[in-house]
Amino acid sequence: MTGPVAASDALLARMMTLHPKIIDLTLDRVWRLLEALDHPERALPPVIHIAGTNGKGSTLAMIRAGLETEGARVHAYTSPHLVRFHERIRVAGALIPEAQLAALLDECLRANGPAPITYFEITTCAALLAFARQPADVTLLEVGLGGRLDATNVIARPALCVITPVSLDHQQYLGTTISAIAAEKAGILKPGVPCIVSAQMPAAREVIEDRAAVLNAPLLIEGQGWQARIEAGRLIFEDGDGLLDLPPPNLPGPHQVQNAGAALAALRALGHCGAPEAVVTRAEWLARMQRLRTGPLCETLGGAPLWLDGGHNPAAGQAIGDTLKALAIARVHLICGMLSTKDVAGFLAPLAPFAASFQAVGIPGEAAALPAGDIAAHARSLGMVAQASLSLDAAVAQVARDDPGAHVLICGSLYLAGQVLRDHR
Repeated sequence: MTGPVAASDALLARMMTLHPKIIDLTLDRVWRLLEALDHPERALPPVIHIAGTNGKGSTLAMIRAGLETEGARVHAYTSPHLVRFHERIRVAGALIPEAQLAALLDECLRANGPAPITYFEITTCAALLAFARQPADVTLLEVGLGGRLDATNVIARPALCVITPVSLDHQQYLGTTISAIAAEKAGILKPGVPCIVSAQMPAAREVIEDRAAVLNAPLLIEGQGWQARIEAGRLIFEDGDGLLDLPPPNLPGPHQVQNAGAALAALRALGHCGAPEAVVTRAEWLARMQRLRTGPLCETLGGAPLWLDGGHNPAAGQAIGDTLKALAIARVHLICGMLSTKDVAGFLAPLAPFAASFQAVGIPGEAAALPAGDIAAHARSLGMVAQASLSLDAAVAQVARDDPGAHVLICGSLYLAGQVLRDHR
């Protein structure tokens, strides 16, 4: 790559060499660097801190849409990015400019020196530095992994916490049970700070409630403090402040009703809900049952519906299946690439009833990508007619030949989704 983007790319590449592990959960290195940077985490606008297994990004996007429509200036930190790193850091409503990003990364590298620190830790510090230096009304922080030892968990007293549904994912880092994973997510709770909690499995809810009781942190739990549902094609939200009658979420899928409810509950809890319709009509979040309309794969399909979703765990598979049902898509050709660390069968099982065909693909450039043949074997074990394809292009071309006009869904990995989005929107 040439041009102005190369500066930040080179700095980010250097950051990848500062620690032998991509993930190494502890806060010690983050605290050390934040101290060297004169503690930017202490100078942020009011923080909404969001954890959970699924729905974090969509909920954050909905909160941001409501705040910005209301006229608020919003900092937002999300991960991972799909196409460019800049997507992770929104400063006062805009993607961080290249020159500012490169300067911040360079400053963090110089402050850190040769000391070990992970890529996510040092880039999180860069984001906090950016947010501390530019005025805004609200800061939205999405947890990267877990919560308790996540690099974002350095805010002494957020204005509000949010915990979206907890399910099994990243077990190699967070624990093998729902209770263990919920304990990591509940690690973002702070003394006396209220938390919006989406509906949880009983084991997760018990852990969250127990931790909140220890910290005297008020909980607003879905089904008790608030609820959201669809009635007659409208989203009905209710909490202690009354009822809202709104359009359905523009982000597709029944699960987005719950995410919209959490976003509305968060905004109402902070007195920021002057634009509730924007929460459900203006949110944008890529690779979540996104309909692609331009690009070479769309041209190959001749205008046939092409969908993209980056979900990769069993709960995401269920959400995609529910969305296909809600969209009345009874048959879809699945093209799937996944990482070796994921529960492939658990993700694919809810999709099996919809599969007209299944083609597995590798994810170029990803060391942890699962071979296409292994993914196809998992699909066959679930009763799907599955094969390994040489490439994404080849898989799409085969569908175009075999079943012109049919729905196609590319799924299984945010890394694969990012590669698709480089050429498609």
